[in-house]
Amino acid sequence: VEPKVPVGKITPPSKPHPPVVGKVTHHSIELYWDLEKKAKRQGPQEQWFRFSIEEEDPKMHSYGIIYTGYATKHVVEGLEPRTLYRFRLKVTSPSGECEYSPLVSVSTTREPISSEHLHRAVNVNDEDLLVRILQGGHVKVDVPNKFGFTALMVAAQKGYTRLVKILVSNGTDVNLKNGSGKDSLMLACYAGHLDVVKYLRRHGASWQARDLGGCTALHWAADGGHCSVIEWMIKDGCEVDVVDTGSGWTPLMRVSAVSGNQRVASLLIDAGANVNVKDRNGKTPLMSVISLLEERKKKQRPKKSCVC
Repeated sequence: VEPKVPVGKITPPSKPHPPVVGKVTHHSIELYWDLEKKAKRQGPQEQWFRFSIEEEDPKMHSYGIIYTGYATKHVVEGLEPRTLYRFRLKVTSPSGECEYSPLVSVSTTREPISSEHLHRAVNVNDEDLLVRILQGGHVKVDVPNKFGFTALMVAAQKGYTRLVKILVSNGTDVNLKNGSGKDSLMLACYAGHLDVVKYLRRHGASWQARDLGGCTALHWAADGGHCSVIEWMIKDGCEVDVVDTGSGWTPLMRVSAVSGNQRVASLLIDAGANVNVKDRNGKTPLMSVISLLEERKKKQRPKKSCVC
């Protein structure tokens, strides 16, 4: 007598094929299965074949379920770039019997070069990496970072002369400005990087450029207090008595009112800066110096102790 087959029992097909690999990126792998549509999809869902994708843990030699359901496609995400992964498909029949496919091995791709890599290379002064990124041609040389600085602005501010040369030779725009209107020349002048200042001037940077406050590179050089930079700027023909459009101050006025740096003031006066020029409030540099000194004296005066 032939054994009776239980009613409603559906056995899964013989050993299923491994998942088919679709699109692969540096952080995701697309997997497909049941391309022949062998699994029946009639009637209520509990009578359908259920699929599970399992990922091998190479260290533990075990498997973890990363998808289970009735779809025939799944995208595995959050993966590491340039890493080998192994998957298998588990097919479960409505009656609970299951079969496993052979393993499929697939590697994620290399992480694509982005502007973040460009700025990272500049920040850590990595010439070789910067050259490789620029030669790859996937990143625009003038793409700004999250603070609105181009790679040239960062290199100029940090005094990375060799990086500045690499960026200029790769077509960076020396006259681009950040969110406050400062260009690479202003940043280099303020930070006191004379080699960078000279190089930027040779490659089209202008003394006439102004930031959003109307200040020029000489205003910023005066703020920075780097005499060697100011001396060279004056020899290079930089206008000494240029007036900012915000306060109506010349660089000498700015020094007199803000830092009181005597060496910088002397340099500017020796170069012909007008000591009698007045700002919008009618103050001359001398008046500003006196006000600054008085303010400093007030701060330095010892507080009178209370005698009880």
